[in-house]
Amino acid sequence: MPWASTFFLTVFVLVGTAFAAQGQHGQRLPLDNYARLLLLAGPALLLFRHRHPVVAVFGVSATALIYFAAGYPYGPIFLTVGVACFAAIAAGHRRAAWWAVGSLWLGHVLIAHWLYRWLPPPHDRAAPWGQELVIAAFVVALCAASELVRVRREQWAREGAERRAAEKRRQDEERLRIARELHDVLAHSISVINVQAGVGLALLDSDPEQARTALTTIKAASKEALGEVRQVLDTLRTPGDAPRAPAPGLDRLPELVEQAAGAGLTVEILRDGRRIALPPGTDLAAFRIIQEALTNVVRHSGSRTARVRLGYAPGRLELLIDDAGPATGGDAGGSGNGLVGMRERAAALGGTIEAGPGPGGGFRVRAILPLAGPSLNPEESV
Repeated sequence: MPWASTFFLTVFVLVGTAFAAQGQHGQRLPLDNYARLLLLAGPALLLFRHRHPVVAVFGVSATALIYFAAGYPYGPIFLTVGVACFAAIAAGHRRAAWWAVGSLWLGHVLIAHWLYRWLPPPHDRAAPWGQELVIAAFVVALCAASELVRVRREQWAREGAERRAAEKRRQDEERLRIARELHDVLAHSISVINVQAGVGLALLDSDPEQARTALTTIKAASKEALGEVRQVLDTLRTPGDAPRAPAPGLDRLPELVEQAAGAGLTVEILRDGRRIALPPGTDLAAFRIIQEALTNVVRHSGSRTARVRLGYAPGRLELLIDDAGPATGGDAGGSGNGLVGMRERAAALGGTIEAGPGPGGGFRVRAILPLAGPSLNPEESV
C-alpha cells in the first residue's frame, strides 16, 4: 500500500483545508470533527488505489460529494479525487473513473444551483456558473492527463515486452548457433576417431604398423576437435570479444579430405565456375555443410568414395555432395541432428538444402547459398 504518499497527501489536505476555511468564514460551515472525519476518509480509501482502483475512485468521490453537501469549506479535497481518478485510469479502469468524477461534478451542480436551499449553510446562495465551468475544465484536464499517462505506460510496457522478446530470441539463436558448432565439430571428429579405433583394434595383432597409423590419426583428429571446441567455449567466456582464431572455411577442404581419408573415405573435390571470395558466415556454413555431409557418408553409407562439387554462379554458391551408397542401415551412433543443422545453417543465410537419394543411387546433399563478393582468380577443377 502507498503509505508514504497517502500520509503526506492527508497532511496537506487537512492543513490546506484549515487555511482555506479562514477565507470562507461566514460563507461555509466551520470545520468540525465530522468534517475532519470526511477529510480523512478520502485519503484512507486512497490506500487501496493500486489494489482496488474502482472502489477507491467511487469511494473518494462519494466522500467529497457528502463533504460539499454538508456545507463545509472548499479546499484541497479535490486532490484526493484527482489522485483516485488518475490511479483508476492508469490501471485501465477508464469508464469507472469517468463515471465517478462525472457523477461528482453533476452532484456538485445540483447542490450548488438547486439543492442549496435545503442544505447547510443557512441563507446560502447559488454558486456562479463560471465556477462550474472551471471545475468542469479541471475534471476534463485531469482525465485527459490520466489518459495520457495510461497510454504512455502501455507503450512502455509493450516496448519492454518487445525488448525482452528480442533478447530472448537473440539468446536462443546464440544457443542454437553454439549447439550447431559443437555438433558439427564433435560429430565429424568422433566419427573419424570411431572408425580409426575400429581399424586399430582389428589390426593391433596382425599389422601393428597400420594400427599405429590409426592411432596417429585418432590423436590428430582429437587434437583438432579439442582446439575447435576450445575456440567455441572461449566465445562463451568472453562474449563480445573477437575470436582468437579464424573460423574454418573452404580453404580447409584439403584438411577435411585428409581426415576423411584417415576414416577410409576417398573424397574428390570439383569446382565449377569462377571462384569468388565468400563472406565469413557463408564460408563457415559451406565448410560445415560439407563436413557434416561427409560425416554422414562415413557413418551411414557403405560407399568408400564421395564427390564434392562447388559451383560458383552469379550471386550464389551451389554445393553437391554425392556418395555411391548403399546405406548401411545400421546404428552409427548419430544424434539425428545433422540434416537439421545443415538446413538451419542454410536458412540463416537465406539458402536451401535438399537431401535425398541421388540420381545414380546413393545419397545426395544439395545446398544453395546466396552470396556476393569480389571475384578471385579463376581456379581450375581439381
